[in-house]
Order: sequence, then structure tokens, then C-alpha cells
Amino acid sequence: MARFLCRCGETLSNSLTPNDIQLRVYTDKKWDDIINLGTIDSVDIPFPEYDVWRCLKCERVYVFDGDTVIKTYVLETEK
Repeated sequence: MARFLCRCGETLSNSLTPNDIQLRVYTDKKWDDIINLGTIDSVDIPFPEYDVWRCLKCERVYVFDGDTVIKTYVLETEK
């Protein structure tokens, strides 16, 4: 379980299971490969290639490769 400080100051944590912070993101092809394995128990579903977290306060999305943030996405606002 991990914690991360969002740029907006909110502390993000995946210590609760389930939680609204950590997202499971697969490419469509990868998901198709998974479901085509046949009957799947949830423990057989592999972890995604990257860990993706979303801040519930500012809605930034962070993409991690291991412990390193490799992408940060910020919502655009209409002015």
C-alpha cells in the first residue's frame, strides 16, 4: 500500500480496498486477450502495465511506472 501527495496538496492513498484512487487501466487489446482466456477468476487477472491514480479533489491523473510518476494529466477548464 502506498501514499502520494498530489500537486493540489491532497494525500492520495491506496491503503483501503476497494478505493476510488487507484484505477485499473488496460488497452483494449490487452483486455481482449485477458477475457479470451476463457473462464476467469478475478485473482487470475494480471495487474496492468502501469499504475494509474486519480485525485478526487482536483481530478489530476498520475501514471506510475513502479514508484516513478511518468505522466501527469490535468483537466482543462473552459474559460
